Amino acid sequence: MGLTDGPHIQPISLPEMSEERNRLGQPIGPAVLGWTKCREPPKTPMPGRFCRLELLDVERHAADLWAANSIDREGRMWTYLPWGPFGGFDQYLAYLQAVAPKKDPLIHAIIDTDTGKAVGVASYLRINADAGTIEVGGLAYSPLLQRRPAATEAMYLMMRRIFDELGYRRYEWKCNELNAPSRAAAIRIGFQFEGIFRQADVVKGRNRDTAWFAIIDQEWPALRAAFERWLDPSNFDETGRQHVSLSSLTAEVDQSGQCERT
Repeated sequence: MGLTDGPHIQPISLPEMSEERNRLGQPIGPAVLGWTKCREPPKTPMPGRFCRLELLDVERHAADLWAANSIDREGRMWTYLPWGPFGGFDQYLAYLQAVAPKKDPLIHAIIDTDTGKAVGVASYLRINADAGTIEVGGLAYSPLLQRRPAATEAMYLMMRRIFDELGYRRYEWKCNELNAPSRAAAIRIGFQFEGIFRQADVVKGRNRDTAWFAIIDQEWPALRAAFERWLDPSNFDETGRQHVSLSSLTAEVDQSGQCERT
């Protein structure tokens, strides 16, 4: 991804201070009634119309992923990731063999339903089942997946699992502050910008300021409806071109999780 100027992003406004106070008169957060620990994400597939997500299997997916990633001859897809580009298939294979067994990040291959081949990966990470928070990250989208409906559907499937199946309260997206395409993608999908963590990391020998985004559970029902409207077959013509953009649908959802227009 190039170092292009991204959209002007305003942080979300802070909520009003809680009216609840403890016996010392100090303001405290509202009680989370009936809260129980979430389950960790299962390892079962997530099927969709354009794609299917399944747990990364090096033996089945490595060759397809290498072939798809190699279409990006300049290596643009690796600029902001902590890993890559790779000097050859053996190096890439060794990397996958090291990370595939991990439970956090829990890496999924994104399978194109038309070809049956893996064309990208995405992960659940920073999994905190006690608090119901989780992050999506490690997105390595090959040119065969970039700007395709499957790329968006994969994000919807991962969100649907977290909120609808597992009951998480918070879903996070973080990226290098200079990664304008990633910031724009987060906003398009419906994440709210929360701010910049300055000098948060050193990646490939360079400073990284990290932009934070999140979706919380009360925002999800309206966002789910926006995704389902966008993914409906009637939203695409015979060539696969969309009639209504997802960004126009998610823009209708305000930060309280309600639609501004009906």
